[in-house]
Amino acid sequence: MKADAMTPKTKKYFYTYEQYEDEGKSADTMVNDILSDPEFPELTELSIGDWGGCWEDACQKIIDEIVEHAERFSHIQGLFIGDMDFEECEVSWIIQGNYSRLWAALPQLKALTIKGSTDLSLGDIRHENLESLTIICGGLPKAVIQEIQKAELPNLKKLLLYIGIEDYGFDGNADTIKAFLENTDFPKLEYLGIVDSEIQDELVQAVLDSSYMKQIHTLDLSNGTLTDKGGELLLKKLPDYPNIRKLDVHYNYLTEEMARKLKALPMETDTSERNTPWEYKGESYMNAMLTE
Repeated sequence: MKADAMTPKTKKYFYTYEQYEDEGKSADTMVNDILSDPEFPELTELSIGDWGGCWEDACQKIIDEIVEHAERFSHIQGLFIGDMDFEECEVSWIIQGNYSRLWAALPQLKALTIKGSTDLSLGDIRHENLESLTIICGGLPKAVIQEIQKAELPNLKKLLLYIGIEDYGFDGNADTIKAFLENTDFPKLEYLGIVDSEIQDELVQAVLDSSYMKQIHTLDLSNGTLTDKGGELLLKKLPDYPNIRKLDVHYNYLTEEMARKLKALPMETDTSERNTPWEYKGESYMNAMLTE
């Protein structure tokens, strides 16, 4: 096992390809290796990267053993499962698992980040203390969106969802996100991120129509195919919400003029990483940032 120390209370655990191939390291051995680490009892945040063969073996064993050893994980307040870059495993290849038992097992958890949506299930989400939920993927299935839609998370402050594209798992549309925003109930939400979509302009409208606009201080619509059409909607509506202090639309397809207008809004605005559509056989194409 190798571990990267990021802060004194945070640590990332992962296996190299050689450990997976030559030493038999896998999801079956990960939790035991974590518990054997003398630094583990001092951590408050835990990040799990490549568990070995993550493109063919799910992380279910890791989730199940965290649940089975819940008392020994009672000091962990932040958990990230799937923390790996494309060189280790493409996001669409990461095989996730079922988190339904995790909510009750870790009542102290404040932040959960999941990367990958293949075989992902969140189950019946009820958690009194979770403040941050992030799902990073190339395509978020409608079934998972609906699980979050029914969630009871009274203290959730940050929600960041990578919507992605149809080819990699997103089987909904703008109405799916509109219904999601209309039917969730996160009374303490401060940061709303609906990002990484190839229909980002349509999702801007869904977000602007939601009641969360009256309570959030950060609006994240980054990493998608946002054009001047969505930019015009933001210019028109955002002045009505002085509570919003930050707008993040980095990685976009805005014109320079539109980016300048958005930067002039009375809030911190990130319009960086402007892209231009690419042409192929007379057709114009735009890509969300993270897909495969």
